[in-house]
Formats: sequence, C-alpha cells, structure tokens
Amino acid sequence: MCEALESWHFGQVLYAYRTHPHHGRALSQGAVADWLGVTQAQLSRIENGSAPQDLSKLMQWAHSLKIPADLLWFKLPGSGHQFAAPANPRQESDHQRPEEPPETRGSALLPVMVNGQPVFVPVDAETLATSGLGSLSALPADSTTATEYEAMSPLHRRTLLSGIAAAALPGCGLEELQRVATALEDSRRYQGGPVVDYFRTQLDYAKRDDGSLGPKKTLPVVLGLLGAIEQHARDVKPKSRRELLSVGADGAEFAGWLWRDLHQPGQAGFWYDRAMEWAQEADDAAMQGYVLLKKSQMAYDERDALRVLTLAQAGSHDRWCLPARVRAEVTQQEALGLAMTGEPLDAVKQKLDEAHGLLTAVPDDDAPTLGAYFTEDTLMLRNAITFTEAGKPSLAVELFGDAIGAGTLSRRDTGFFNARRAAAVALCGEPDEAAQLGRQSAEVAHTMKSERTLRVLSEVLHTLGRWSGRPAVRDFREALRAS
Repeated sequence: MCEALESWHFGQVLYAYRTHPHHGRALSQGAVADWLGVTQAQLSRIENGSAPQDLSKLMQWAHSLKIPADLLWFKLPGSGHQFAAPANPRQESDHQRPEEPPETRGSALLPVMVNGQPVFVPVDAETLATSGLGSLSALPADSTTATEYEAMSPLHRRTLLSGIAAAALPGCGLEELQRVATALEDSRRYQGGPVVDYFRTQLDYAKRDDGSLGPKKTLPVVLGLLGAIEQHARDVKPKSRRELLSVGADGAEFAGWLWRDLHQPGQAGFWYDRAMEWAQEADDAAMQGYVLLKKSQMAYDERDALRVLTLAQAGSHDRWCLPARVRAEVTQQEALGLAMTGEPLDAVKQKLDEAHGLLTAVPDDDAPTLGAYFTEDTLMLRNAITFTEAGKPSLAVELFGDAIGAGTLSRRDTGFFNARRAAAVALCGEPDEAAQLGRQSAEVAHTMKSERTLRVLSEVLHTLGRWSGRPAVRDFREALRAS
C-alpha cells in the first residue's frame, strides 16, 4: 500500500487495497465501487487509466480508506482531522516522506462567508494564533467548522474551495484569503482581472520554489491552482475565460515539467496536451510553440531522436511569434536533434552558433513571460549535452564545468547537470572522477526526489560497468542504490 501511495496514482492505491492479503481474498470491483459511490466501470478506469487529478475525490477516497494523512501527497482539510495510524505500522520505509516545511504544518480550513455562503480557505497555525481566533473552536457560532466540510461539500461544490484551496492557497494571511475568496466568488463581476493576477502570482511563486523544494512538494500546489483555474473558467465571460486559460496553459506546461522530473511521462504528456488545448482556446500562439519545444525535450528523456528534431523544428515556425529567448532555446534544441540523428558536426555547430547569436541579441532589460530561465549559462549546459550526443564528450566536460562552477543553478539543477557531467566524464574514460560526480549527484537526487536525475545516473553506472571493481565505482553504486 505504501508503494502504491508513493506512485501518486490513487487507482493503484485502490487496487492495492482491494487485493490486500488482509481481506483473505480480493474484494470485487463492484463491491468497492458501490462503497466509493462510483460504478464498476468507473473504478476500472480509475485503476487502469491516468492518475485521477480531482483533489476533492482524492480526499474523499482517502477518508473512505482511512489512510494516515502523513502518507498522502496532498493535504487533508482541518488541523485536527488526522487519521489514526494502522494497528501494525511499518517501522521503516524505503521511501521516507520528506518532512514538511514549517509553513505548511498545522493548517486548518477557515470558513470565510462570501455572499452568505461559506468558502473554505486554509490558514496556518501561526496566522490563527496571531489573528486572535486561536483555533477553529473559537469561530463564530454561525460559521461552518472544518469538521462539517465533508457533509457540506455535495451541497456547495461551486462555492467551497475545499481541497483545491488547501493545495492552491498556502501561507496566506487572513486579509489576502478574504480578498481571494471574494474575487473567486465574484469572478463574473471582476471580469477575471484580480483572479487572473492572483493565479499568475501563485504560479510564479511555485516556479521560483521548484528548484529548492523539488517536484513532490511543488506539484500539489500547481495541481491545486490548475483545478481552481479550470473551475472558475467555466463561470466567466469569454474574454476572461481566455485570460484564465492562458495562465492555465502556462501552469499545465509547468505541471508537465514536474511530472517529467518525477519520470512519469504519461502524466507529463497529459499536462502538455492540456497546455496545448488551453493555449489554442486562449489564442496564445507563443505558448503553443513553447509546448512543442517542451515535448521535444521530453522526447530526449525517452531517447526518441527523430521526435526531438521534428518537434523542435515544428516549434521554431514563425507562426508562433516566439519571444527572443525561446527562439534561441528552440534553435539550440534543433542542434541537439541534429546531433542525435547523426548529422555532421559542422551542421550541429552552425545551429549552436545561431542559437548563441539569438540569445546575445536579447536586450538586457528583457522580461519575458516565457523562457526567462534561458541564459548564457543555460545555453552552455544545453550545448554540453549536445556535444555529448555528437560524440565529443571532452568538449562537453569543459562546458559543464564552466556552467556549474558559475553557481547560478538551483540545488536540484546542480544535481541533474552533475549527472550529465558524470556521463560525459565516464565516456572520456575517467571512471573515478565520474563516480565521484555521480555520488554527489545521487545525494541531491535522493533529497529532491528527482527520478529524472536518478535515471541519468543509472546510465552512468552502466557506462562504468567495465570499471565496476574500482573502489570509487563501488561507492557510487552503493550511493545510487540507497537513493
């Protein structure tokens, strides 16, 4: 069951529950479906299809199965609404859940009255204490307590933020919570402005924190935002809907990236497709080209050389009107595709020079909404990967060293590109140095839960196979196994 929970796929959790030996025999889909309030066919799709994303459903099923809250990857409503541990808890886990940061502990859902209707918003313990409320028991008698949430949710699905709020509105003060709740409720009157600005700001916060927190702590926040955006885009006028979906496309692309970092290509592909659909509906041409670029980069994860090239070429079309930095990035991606498909080194270098020219022409005061991360250091790292694919790992090692040594990368990205650097060093026939870099990278990947990095390190270990008896390689192997 713990392994199923680690997968973040509630269908697998339900299957693990149905087939657990404790029952004596597997429970039928029909029996469990009836218990959960779905049909047998729906349960079959939940167990065998894409991971469900509806947070309110996930919370309902977690309640039904009485899963301990500390094992879940999403927050449950109410500060005192934790589940008891099972009778025989497992003493240790091979995959320990990382400790939550202090700002996310001890939160409670505070009902805020909006137009006579209660809207639940999360408030952390410190905010409750400083506000004078102290606890949910101190709320006015006419307010709805968090413990009544479960009974109310079927009656107020359009006004209760419930699990969406718990994931999407972390760390807000009471004044901001009231403002946001009012803006969400009155989205027709506001014509989308404050709501769109709020979602864009929260998405920017999530992107900023991703490199230090890792995907497992960032993804629930992003999925909560996307759920709220999708919900409220149904209730506004067309202009406001397009504005909301433009932000939603940006968030869906980011969700795709987070699933890539967790090495879940099926989920990543789902969110990239959702980003493309929303971008098309919002008439956001640049985002459509940008998603093609990201799909090309995901194709590289899967070692699909031809799709790397053709998707990058599709993303470079003039019809997308890409910002200057994204034009540079997609041109560099074309160079990678050329290297992977065996084109001459001169053709690869020509594209790399073109990408560098585009990037250096970007004004210093340029502040794009897309591709802001693509700097000279980023280009250097991408070029290093390209030279590795072109059979020039010694050039790659030098570029990796310069870019990583600049100290501009986040902790997660430093771990990932050290893995790529280790791969290039191993191809140069330096097993001890490659193993040392790999061990450092494995420690970061374990902390940040970056499955993408661990996958690269597995490839490095395979390359070092002929030196498996060397002490440094053995230490690297053990570190990777522990991760």
